[in-house]
Amino acid sequence: MKFIKIRIMNKIRLTSALIVLMTISTLFTAQVRIKDLANIEKTSQTALVGYGLVVGLDGSGDRITGQKGAVFTVQAIANMLTQFGITVNESDLRTRNVAAVMITSETPVFGRVGSRFDVIVSSLGDAKSLEGGVLLMAPLRDAVGDYYAMAQGPISIGGFNIETQTGEKVRQNVALVGRVPNGAILEKQVKSNNFDPSEPLRFILKSPDVTTATNFANVINLNQNNEIATAIDPSLIEITYPENVQSSWAAMQFIANIETIKVETGNKARVVINERSGTVVVGGNVILDEVMISHGSISIHTKVTPLVSQPEPFAEGETVVAEQTTTEVAVEEKGTIGVIPGTTSVSELAVALSDLGVKPRDIISIFQAIKETGALQADLVII
Repeated sequence: MKFIKIRIMNKIRLTSALIVLMTISTLFTAQVRIKDLANIEKTSQTALVGYGLVVGLDGSGDRITGQKGAVFTVQAIANMLTQFGITVNESDLRTRNVAAVMITSETPVFGRVGSRFDVIVSSLGDAKSLEGGVLLMAPLRDAVGDYYAMAQGPISIGGFNIETQTGEKVRQNVALVGRVPNGAILEKQVKSNNFDPSEPLRFILKSPDVTTATNFANVINLNQNNEIATAIDPSLIEITYPENVQSSWAAMQFIANIETIKVETGNKARVVINERSGTVVVGGNVILDEVMISHGSISIHTKVTPLVSQPEPFAEGETVVAEQTTTEVAVEEKGTIGVIPGTTSVSELAVALSDLGVKPRDIISIFQAIKETGALQADLVII
């Protein structure tokens, strides 16, 4: 029987079915810039939607003849031609180069009249593909019907959908959804924060958390050497502008300075599993308790050993009790035993399983079983 010592290094090896391991050391807490952690209140985006026509398709548009045709496409084409002084009977239309689409997007943050932004177009009828199409001028409105922007331009789909007369099909990516880069022009001013120093500045956390919100306020107060920040709730931090900030320009300089400050986050430990693709994503601070696993031809034993660190006589310091975790992995095939020294996190265990050739879906089953025993100190999210 051979004994193989496997050393877990910083490099993570991926298996052929894609195992994604996002590992953050448990000895350190993640620090994130404020501008990446939160958004300024009153700078949220407004969702927009619209209806339009895509033309220039090579026979892959909506079927507009017969009882099974897209009636709304026929009506839209007729109405469009009427605006150009052309009257046509809907029953006389014979074209497969046009497709009806829904257009979705969001107003840009701090957008001004004339700002350009991308839009997404999605087929509404029975078109085969939007490849090579051009979106005709279409208005975009918000949920209550207020007009905000106008969109048009060539569509980029990043794929294709080819179908021959003999029934042969070749498809890459989704050909019925595309993007028009910078295809929309904002024509209505978006409501946003005017940075009035007389009003408090408010930040909204992208991922609400009590610990993160508290750390957010504390680091601002420490940076300014003044109690100007308060965590109102797990998602909202309110900041009072310092007395020397008296103008909008000074307020923007103040915000620019604090946005670069890093905050220690308190996100929950999570393991996210996608059973359809065989993907496993392991967050930081995910710890395993002592557990014995036997899966197929593999046996895993995770053992926790207490370690005591005591200062010298008459020396300053305190006695500290730490834990050292050792994981032994035994594979019956060929009598190979893998010993992983000092394994403390579930992400390192996943790397060890990958190195031993365990399939991604087997790793998913192992994680689910560990969670059921209570040995996985993290939230298990299955998507």
